Amino acid sequence: MNRRFPWPDERLIKAAQDGDVTSLTTVVMESQPHVRKFAISLCASPQDAEDAAQEALIILYRKIGTLRATGALASWMFRIVRNECLRQVRLLVSRSDEAAAEPEAGAEPSAEDAVLRRLEVERIAAAVSDLPRDQRQVLIMRDVQGLPGNVVARSLGLSNAAMKSRLHRARAALRHSLALTDQAPDRAVDQPDRGELRP
Repeated sequence: MNRRFPWPDERLIKAAQDGDVTSLTTVVMESQPHVRKFAISLCASPQDAEDAAQEALIILYRKIGTLRATGALASWMFRIVRNECLRQVRLLVSRSDEAAAEPEAGAEPSAEDAVLRRLEVERIAAAVSDLPRDQRQVLIMRDVQGLPGNVVARSLGLSNAAMKSRLHRARAALRHSLALTDQAPDRAVDQPDRGELRP
């Protein structure tokens, strides 16, 4: 727990849930440092982290009344931020996938193909989201966004060799994670709801 920025106490959260605007504003302000910290640790880039933090704080402001337990604010916010970061990765993977498929744009995919494709995008996005932050950053920048290696290395403050090494580890970890999900076909794909409210 961060001693410098404590989470809002339960009385304040309860007052915010009951509609007290001043309490709600205070809850959002006191949650902000923690939400940003979650986002920085989970998202692929500082811009994604900022977007995820803002979205999570908006959800907090609008839906605090649906929080079931006042003591579960931290876990609820963590889940919202995680879901938002995962949504951003899914969008990146989906756009990259669509760009790669454009030459074959002559035929319309069947509904079944569209569902299977979406499930595959979800599975890849979840695996990318589970990578350690340093690996997730380099993998998204290099393989999803298609940035040149020297640009990725420079923006992350790495030598080209260090960037290549990190990228190799990220790709290996992603392959391993996807192979594990291939071996467990009965396992349901985790499809978190962006605004899931259960703590």
